[in-house]
Amino acid sequence: MDVWRRLLLAVVCGVAVASIYAAQPVLEPMGRDLGVSAELTGWIVATGQFGYLAGLVLLVPLGDVVDRRRLIAAHLALTAAGMTLTASASAAWMAFAGLAAAGVFAVVVQTTVAYAASVSPPAERGRNIGVVTSGVVVGILGARIVTGTLAEVWGWRSVYAVLAVLSLGLAALVLVALPPEERPHRPAGYGRVVVALGGLFGQRVFLTRGLIAFFLFASFGTLWSGLSLPLADAPWRLNESQIGLFGIAGLAGALGAARAGRWADAGRAAPVTGLALALLILSWAAIARLPWSLWLLAAGIVLLDFAVQVVHVSNQQSLTAAHPDRTSSVIGGYMLFYSLGSALGAAATTAVFTVHGWTGSSLLGAGFAACALTVWAIDRRLPRDNATPRPEKADTPPCPATNP
Repeated sequence: MDVWRRLLLAVVCGVAVASIYAAQPVLEPMGRDLGVSAELTGWIVATGQFGYLAGLVLLVPLGDVVDRRRLIAAHLALTAAGMTLTASASAAWMAFAGLAAAGVFAVVVQTTVAYAASVSPPAERGRNIGVVTSGVVVGILGARIVTGTLAEVWGWRSVYAVLAVLSLGLAALVLVALPPEERPHRPAGYGRVVVALGGLFGQRVFLTRGLIAFFLFASFGTLWSGLSLPLADAPWRLNESQIGLFGIAGLAGALGAARAGRWADAGRAAPVTGLALALLILSWAAIARLPWSLWLLAAGIVLLDFAVQVVHVSNQQSLTAAHPDRTSSVIGGYMLFYSLGSALGAAATTAVFTVHGWTGSSLLGAGFAACALTVWAIDRRLPRDNATPRPEKADTPPCPATNP
């Protein structure tokens, strides 16, 4: 895959995932405008996550059945429709409906990652997934910077209007710039693919990586869904654009993990995952200092997002290498854990902050990170299961695809 197509796929991921996370820096004005109480504002983000959960089950498996290029374009267009409804909402239920719809079709991210994995040779799979997945992090964190600025100048509705336009433009570009996939075998039917998705949950490598992702993104969501609340409060009282600038720290950390895919290609996914999860716990010690130091907060954000990106890329490389003929299904199933974890973090952090302040939210985030590290450690100590699929090595040809 050439560099321009990798870049296009990364941009698709960035715009799609931004549709879910764009509300994070503007929860307060968005909730006030729509009449949502402060303790329930976390559900503005969680609604998109639950829509995303439904899309992972119902839509991502389609990538193993139909041409992923056309599927990417269709989902981008439908994401634009959800963004348009949110931007024009006159009541809270309309905004929630638009956010849920956008969340459902934002699973175009997983279809895009699966496309990148399916057209990559084994020796480059981790690298290409790392580049494309970087678009996800740029979308989540970069959206905070752009969202804050747009919201301050034109209001929070302008954010969703811009995302709708970008999604439609990318849908057209995907059809022009990306070639259709060539599949050596006739795909299984949609029903069989969805049913086979359930079988993945009985496989150790899938369940382990999924549980790590659940706690990983619960910790991630605890930070980014709750961060705007203490920053907008005393003693800092920052505005939306100033809060959004903390996304730069997150971008620096996430992009610093650009080599994570190559580490995974070299067979070091497991030890690197353990080290990154330890760093994730450590990052919360700095993040907890938010009421006293913004510099320590920024340092903690860099470390947290570096750790999250390393683990996330390693997880996806390991799973797609183990299931090269079912990339959409395995990524969709894995992202169920991601979505549930993110929704848990988003909903829990605002509720905990209301009662226990930022110290409570920080302990919550560190606790989730510790749970992820515990899952990793238990898996490392248990004997290997010979029935567990083993990832392809970089110097071997890809396994022939077979129907599930």
